[in-house]
Amino acid sequence: MFMSSTARVTKDRFYPWLVLSTTSLGSLLVLLNVGTLNVALPVVTRHFHTTADLSSWILLSYMLVNTIFILIFGRVADVFGRQKLYLIGLSVFTAAALLIGFSPNVGVLITLRILQALGGALVITNTTALITDSFPSKLLGTALGINVLVASTAQLLGPVVGGFLASALGWRWVFWSSAPFGLIGLLWGLFTLKRTRTTKARERIDFLGSLTILLALGGLITGLSEGSVLGWGNPLVVLGLLLFVTMTPLFIIIEKFAASPLLDFSLFKKWSYSAANVTNFLNFFAQTAVVVLCALYFQLVYHESSFQSGLKVLPITLGMLIMSPVAGILTRKYSAQILSTIGLATSFIGLLIIVIVISPSVGYPLYGIGLFLIGCGGGLFLTPNTTTIMTSVPPHRRGIANGVRSMLGNMGQVTSTAISLMVVTVALPDHLKDIIYTGTTTGLTPSDLHFITSGFRYAFLVLMLAPFLGMFISYFRNAK
Repeated sequence: MFMSSTARVTKDRFYPWLVLSTTSLGSLLVLLNVGTLNVALPVVTRHFHTTADLSSWILLSYMLVNTIFILIFGRVADVFGRQKLYLIGLSVFTAAALLIGFSPNVGVLITLRILQALGGALVITNTTALITDSFPSKLLGTALGINVLVASTAQLLGPVVGGFLASALGWRWVFWSSAPFGLIGLLWGLFTLKRTRTTKARERIDFLGSLTILLALGGLITGLSEGSVLGWGNPLVVLGLLLFVTMTPLFIIIEKFAASPLLDFSLFKKWSYSAANVTNFLNFFAQTAVVVLCALYFQLVYHESSFQSGLKVLPITLGMLIMSPVAGILTRKYSAQILSTIGLATSFIGLLIIVIVISPSVGYPLYGIGLFLIGCGGGLFLTPNTTTIMTSVPPHRRGIANGVRSMLGNMGQVTSTAISLMVVTVALPDHLKDIIYTGTTTGLTPSDLHFITSGFRYAFLVLMLAPFLGMFISYFRNAK
């Protein structure tokens, strides 16, 4: 009996770390896949001979669906169980990655990317919630720091792996390479994860709220991404923006009266929780498009290959890789208010450097310094901010709280990418719009390069405004 009891205690002691190993593998797979395509996009675009609007949707289709369903699946996970849905998500993501490599045209590729986004949303929604459920509060900051470290590693490897695979083996291997790791992660998850408790069966999924938020965000991203290509008076663009304007207030009304709301607005009554979520959005808005913009700019202006440009965006994720574990340790001594504010300020300085120096005549080291500071800022911000969000809600609301956190982060990512690419292309002549995505610079005049560089500078300037605003919100998060 004594040995049985001891074995059980030992198993319980190590179970949180088994969970972390499982969720880390899932996060690594999903986030690595996103990073690889950011750099490989010009190769895919050239292969399918696509236009600017279709090229942008290769990225945006995944981001949009992932953003919306992260929020929906956060509620579903609270009802049906996080372990089950995490494993389903990993299965769908892996299968879709395998199928994408066989895409005969860009339409099929985008459709399969949507399916892959559904699987990725299930994985990401449940990752942080599973960790928070498993770890004691005194170790939660360390565990979340490791989780951010894994995410940073994925972002570090993504551009390099994507650039190498696209250059050496072709774009299909950017997706095929995920399949074996997805299978390993699925088998490990089946072995390690315990079945989680669910809420009462009488609670229902908010399908009406899900539909309205889908229409609202879908309309917004469609309007932003297509406006600079099709024109702001185009019926599709106008319809998208009208959907956003009308569906957003309708969603808020529906959620206030829903029996089992998709988004529990009562959680936002606490100012520190609300501030943490707003700054989470602003942080991701500031950082996400930087990798895409730099990868495109280096290939376009400096004639780099996808692999070379992947190497040159490494400093941003290297900074995150260094600062994430440091932030986990610092959370034991310093408040989230201080750490998150300093993190946002550091990202602001990094973006300011890029805005100032971006030019075809400027050498790479200055870009590298700016990117490194942006990464350090993100690494310092994420762990304490995530800890604030996840520990300020009751355990039975952690699924939806993590869904909201992930949704706002992903919403920051998708709006960052859509707005940045819009800003880059909005003032360009028609003959230059497609070139932005293909990386082909043959026959460009100095005037063309000036137009292109100005577009990228304005995009970085827009990104810079987000951490500037976030600093003030973060600093005053304890004001109420």
